[in-house]
Amino acid sequence: MQPGSILCVTLGGDATQVLEPLIARGWDVTQAGDLVAAGRIQAHRHFKVGVLIVGASLNVPEAAVEACVNASPGSEWVTLCETEALEHPGFRELVLGCFFDHRVMPIDLGELEMTLQHADQRALLRLRHDAAHRHAVDALGMVGQGPAITRLRQQIRKVAATDAPVLIGGESGSGKELAARAIHQCSQRSAGPFVAVNCGAISPNLIQSELFGHERGAFTGASSERRGLIEAANGGTIFLDEIGDLPVELQTNLLRFLQEKTISRVGAVRNLHVDVRVVAASHVDLAEAVAVGQFRDDLFYRLNVLSIEVAPLRRRMEDVPILAEYFFQRCAAKSRARVKGFSRQAVAAMLAHAWPGNVRELFNRVQRAVVMTDRRLIGPNDLGLAPADNPVGMGLDVARTVAERDAIVLTLTRVGRNITHAARELGVSRMTLYRLMDKHSIALDSEVRPHVTQPWPTPQPNLRTAPAASTANPLETMLGTPVPGFHADWTGAGKPSGRA
Repeated sequence: MQPGSILCVTLGGDATQVLEPLIARGWDVTQAGDLVAAGRIQAHRHFKVGVLIVGASLNVPEAAVEACVNASPGSEWVTLCETEALEHPGFRELVLGCFFDHRVMPIDLGELEMTLQHADQRALLRLRHDAAHRHAVDALGMVGQGPAITRLRQQIRKVAATDAPVLIGGESGSGKELAARAIHQCSQRSAGPFVAVNCGAISPNLIQSELFGHERGAFTGASSERRGLIEAANGGTIFLDEIGDLPVELQTNLLRFLQEKTISRVGAVRNLHVDVRVVAASHVDLAEAVAVGQFRDDLFYRLNVLSIEVAPLRRRMEDVPILAEYFFQRCAAKSRARVKGFSRQAVAAMLAHAWPGNVRELFNRVQRAVVMTDRRLIGPNDLGLAPADNPVGMGLDVARTVAERDAIVLTLTRVGRNITHAARELGVSRMTLYRLMDKHSIALDSEVRPHVTQPWPTPQPNLRTAPAASTANPLETMLGTPVPGFHADWTGAGKPSGRA
């Protein structure tokens, strides 16, 4: 390996016995006599490796050294010090938290060169990792590289090319507002305002005034006229989040606005024309809400011109490490914590978690871990997750079985436990689906959950696991009489073991 470039900061001790041999062996050494000079050099040039030379004691505050080390992201630092310096607790903590390695004087030049080469390779690996991470975050602000997020990006660019209403579906915390902002950003209205409204967070008594505005004297307390949120979004996009919570009586006014592009303020005698694109979202199935009379069918069809679905995090687990790293970088930039990343056990625990709170839950757990951890690498306990049962991996046959069962469970949940719809979505016949449900001990009247590690119980749809063991013959149970010549052992997930 060819010698590289290093920044050497001398805060004490004899630097000549180290620097001259390094220069003689071809290392490009830039010297700084104090932290101020080091800061000026770092502002104009990036070094993959830095060396801090300290005498018997550190004569500057530890915080100043830490700021110098962190001023060059992606660099790896090595400190050379006297044995006495390591007797100070503050300096030991600084070395453990901020430096790639340390060497005690007098220095063995061969060992030092090997350490510098390892630091150089680690810095290069970090640069490649950061470059791949930046590539995973696109111009839309959406993080991930899996099939689900790739398909979502494609759908967003398609629907952004028109002005038709868009209905976004997805669970709470999955990123519906981010998708709405991406649609606005990709559209011809990107220069206009983007107004987000949480329909479930506004009082029913005020929501009409909030959306459509009011005239002066329209009601008690209306001392002046006020523009509504729809009018404020003129020339841009209004995002109606949780539109399923909109009162039925107000849905008529919204329907008129979608049809005629006009609104009427509360207390007004004339209509106002507005040029606004509507993007709506709901975590509930609006088609079911229409069926039970909680949502107007004509409004649903008017909104559901273009529809996209934001996948829950459990269906894009390949993006969990990328999202966690992205959130870690954001949180670490705002914190003085010395944490450097996630341990392998933490990554395994995140991949084993079901993420009922989706991306929002992941961000909250990473943010808490960055603040609360005392270690250099975040572990499962820092994230509030149970360690994975097998962080190393599982056999291929087991992985297939787990994936097959999870696919059936999630599909049944999504279609409301309708066998016909589930079989059609899975691409199998109804009899095959019944056989697979029997194989995995899945019953329609029981609660089933994906094969994931969860640290605490999480509410799930009304499905329960079938009884673990039953010696009753289901045919005899159905007929009410014994069936001669046949005996089945139903202790193994309901599969007969043979005939008598």
